[in-house]
Amino acid sequence: MARPRQFDEESVLEAAGEIFWSRGYEATSTRDLTDRMGLTHASLYNAFGDKRGLYLKALKHYLDRNLHSRIARMEATYSPGLTIVGYFHEVVERSLADAEHRGCLLVNTALEARSEDPEMLGIVADETAEIEAFFLRSVAAAQASGEIPANQPPEDIARLLLSVQFGLRVLVRVRPERELMNGIVRPVMAMLTLPWPLPDSNPDG
Repeated sequence: MARPRQFDEESVLEAAGEIFWSRGYEATSTRDLTDRMGLTHASLYNAFGDKRGLYLKALKHYLDRNLHSRIARMEATYSPGLTIVGYFHEVVERSLADAEHRGCLLVNTALEARSEDPEMLGIVADETAEIEAFFLRSVAAAQASGEIPANQPPEDIARLLLSVQFGLRVLVRVRPERELMNGIVRPVMAMLTLPWPLPDSNPDG
C-alpha cells in the first residue's frame, strides 16, 4: 500500500513556484528545491517524478492562482472595456511591487522553453491563446456596447493587447519604471478611448 504524503501539496507547489520564478527553470537545482520545499530528494521524485514534472505542476498552480483568477475577477467586476483597463492596471502594479522584478512565470517560461520540449511549448501556447481569448471577449463586448470604437477588428486588438502584456512583463525585469510602463499602456488605452490609469485608482501605486 502506498504511504500517504506527509506534506501539503499546495504549500509545496507555492514554494517551488517561488524559486522557479526567481531563478528560472534551468538555474534552479534539485537541491535548491528540496531546501526551499522542506522535502527529501526521494519525496520530491516520488510525488512529482522529476524537476520538470514539478515545474509543470508549479506553473499550473501559479497560473490558476494568478492569471486565471485575475481574468475571472476582472470579468466579474467591470464593464468589458474597464475589464481591459483593470487587467493592465493590476499587471503594472504587481510587476512594480515585486522587489525581485521577476516579471511573469508564464512569460519567463516562454523565454526559456526550447524546441526539444514540445509539451512545455504547447502549455505556453495554450495559455497565451487563453489570454488572447479573454482580450477578444472583452474587446468584442466593448465594441458591441459602444464602449470602444469598432474601427478595428477585435481579433487584431486582442493580439495587440497580448503583445503589450508580454512586452511589459519582459521590460519590468530590467527597467522597473512606472513611467515606462504607463508610457506603453497609455497610448493603447487612448486608441481604445479607455481611461488610464483605472478610475479611482492611485496612479502612484
